[in-house]
Amino acid sequence: MALTASAVPESLGWLRQSDAGRRWLASLPHLVQECARRWSLRVGPPYPDSHVSLAAPAHQEDGDDVILKIQFPHRESLHEAAALAAWNGNGAIRVLAVDDDRRALLLEQCRPGNHLSELAGDDALGVIIGLLPRLWVPAAAPFRRLADEAAQWAEELPTWWERAGRPFEITLLEAALAVLEVLPESQGEQVLLHQDLHPDNVLRATREPWLVIDPKPLVGEREFGVACVIRSAGLGHSAALVEQRLDRLTTELTLDRERARGWALVHALAWSFENDTVLPRHVETARWLHALA
Repeated sequence: MALTASAVPESLGWLRQSDAGRRWLASLPHLVQECARRWSLRVGPPYPDSHVSLAAPAHQEDGDDVILKIQFPHRESLHEAAALAAWNGNGAIRVLAVDDDRRALLLEQCRPGNHLSELAGDDALGVIIGLLPRLWVPAAAPFRRLADEAAQWAEELPTWWERAGRPFEITLLEAALAVLEVLPESQGEQVLLHQDLHPDNVLRATREPWLVIDPKPLVGEREFGVACVIRSAGLGHSAALVEQRLDRLTTELTLDRERARGWALVHALAWSFENDTVLPRHVETARWLHALA
């Protein structure tokens, strides 16, 4: 199908708040058309729940079913294709082709493609615990370093907090900044990290029972690699459940509990800001993690 402006998922509507986002949204029909020609695709309607990229099922002339993904340029999604290539299908979907100029990827399609969030929280967490060590492969360039990301958070968090109208207590901000003074320079072995591993980014497949999608890769220590899982509301949102996830992840994966707690607190706050507002559940999670100190 030819993508029309009205067919662009509403979940991408937040991009209309910036000039760059509006330009990218306006370019999508042309980008889809160019990718379809380059890779001989018949592209279906895009998935409705993509938030930082357009993803759509597609069929190649040679008979393969694939996914076309066109990314909005953002530092968090930089080098997604390189991360998938590093994993080489081991617990993650395979990348089949890349168009760097268009920020477009051709990806393996998962069948049946159900989200891990369909499982109960404990069972879903068990699946993620089984996947994580397979993803933690040694890595360096071209990926962004956790230490550099942490330095940027340390610089930006106070500005975001002021710009959003001081939306939570300063002691919580100070706790995150204190973590950022210590953990980045004392990390353990540097491995490839997913950074956005939650139940909706794990799909049921036939090649393996479950495969990871949509990495936002960083290179850093394993303790940071569980931060997104600890704070994931998709696994249940309460102080008790956050603490249970922290304990189970660090025990079963043999991680330093306090470092994992600190990184999860930082990540919850860093990802809580959205266009001069904050996401209340992220802040609430950060409070729970701060209380566990």
